[in-house]
Amino acid sequence: MIVEVVNTGTELLLGEILNTNFQYLSRQLNKLGYDVLYQTTVGDNETRLRSVLEIALERADIVITTGGLGPTRGDITKEVIADMLGLEMYLDLDTWDRINSFFVKKGLCMSSNNDKQAMVPLGAEILINEVGTAPGLVLEHNGKLIVLLPGPPSELNYVCQQRFLPLLMQRYAQQGIIYSRILKMRGIGESSVAAQLDDIITSQSNPTIAIYARRGEIIVRITAKASDVEEAKSLISGTEAQIYERLSKFIYGVDDASLAEYLGQELLKSGSTIAFAESCTGGLASSMITDIPGSSEYLLGSVVTYSNMAKQKLVNVSAENLEKYGAVSEQVACEMASGVRDLFGTTYGVGITGIAGPGGATEEKPVGLVYMAVADGNDVHCVKHLFGGTRTENKLRSALTAISMVIDKIKARRNEEI
Repeated sequence: MIVEVVNTGTELLLGEILNTNFQYLSRQLNKLGYDVLYQTTVGDNETRLRSVLEIALERADIVITTGGLGPTRGDITKEVIADMLGLEMYLDLDTWDRINSFFVKKGLCMSSNNDKQAMVPLGAEILINEVGTAPGLVLEHNGKLIVLLPGPPSELNYVCQQRFLPLLMQRYAQQGIIYSRILKMRGIGESSVAAQLDDIITSQSNPTIAIYARRGEIIVRITAKASDVEEAKSLISGTEAQIYERLSKFIYGVDDASLAEYLGQELLKSGSTIAFAESCTGGLASSMITDIPGSSEYLLGSVVTYSNMAKQKLVNVSAENLEKYGAVSEQVACEMASGVRDLFGTTYGVGITGIAGPGGATEEKPVGLVYMAVADGNDVHCVKHLFGGTRTENKLRSALTAISMVIDKIKARRNEEI
């Protein structure tokens, strides 16, 4: 069955908030075998919303709206749909009681405009919302299903999991499932992966392969449509084996695996420890490491040496190198790596220094220039990168690249010992 999701809210069009609702809905529906083929975002305008809904009802079997169920005048989704379908609205007393109880539990008085949220189109099935005030609604029209879901992500997720998805599974025959296996790679480019897998991709049917680059790593997604998860896994296994045969040395994890998690596994395997001295990344690499449970076993410490003074006092960067080469330089990155290793007595020390932007650049040192070094007591290896993205992107790419560098260092050291 074809699904279209209509996201409402002018704030989405202005880019003021990230639309995580569609990502969530698409994943959940695809798991159940529904084909989410369209997504539309429209502002809080009655004429445009009506037009979008009319188009959606022509091309989709199920139309899901998100947002526009609140108590303000700008929340118009329910009213527009009721008017389109010629349905009268009534005050549902059970819904009104639940909304009132919601406020009472918080020690607040229910405002009169919250009555609007208890108004329900005749014939609608109510999807009770226990974590907010706006219930979801389900309507049928000319064989099509129209589902109205609240906009706040926590409320939408609750109503979906507890009310809407169970209803969908009861109402329709099993659609099959769409199941994906994600292979994550490092140390290889997108075009190289595509070239290595070209013959598999050109002959694919079910499963299919998609390749894309993301934040310094390559993602290969293998997707199968089947009657159940076991059948899908069986379909995927052959293709996955082919990819491993060609690219296994670049694959570091599957599905939700992260570089930081992989680094942790490598450190534990080798009985090693690590410390970071971060400048332009502001502690981001260390934060990624500490996102992994048990990371205290190998991350012994971290310092944010954002200023020259901090670089000198905390990790013994020399004033001479700062003066001669500048804070963003190979020499300073190497001293940061060695200094933080000495400070915490770790196997590895990592130094990261660069220009995240948008300011602070010169003709010789542009935005996105980053030096990162790894020290292991035998030598210090430094790499220069020029990322050139936004400030946030440059910080993220720098942190991930530094983590990947340490993985390379561990593997190289292991090979030397063999």
